[in-house]
Amino acid sequence: MHEFDDAVLQCFLDNQSQLFPEEDVVSSLEEAEAFLEECLAVVVHSVREVWDFFEEEGIDVDGAKGDEILEADEVFDVGDGRYLIVEG
Repeated sequence: MHEFDDAVLQCFLDNQSQLFPEEDVVSSLEEAEAFLEECLAVVVHSVREVWDFFEEEGIDVDGAKGDEILEADEVFDVGDGRYLIVEG
């Protein structure tokens, strides 16, 4: 089980609409933690690790290069060098 700290949870809470534009899926840090655990979200520590995750999962990156991978709806920039990846 992944441990999501408050910075990661707040990032998802604040930015969830990039992946779920129709409606908020969580409304608190507790709900965010439960949701992220349920959908097996991961936290990685570099752009390289984001690429590695997408390659391992076989996720199509539509020809993205370099930092363009960070524009994917599934990738959330925590703001401290880490990235949260949530598969909707």
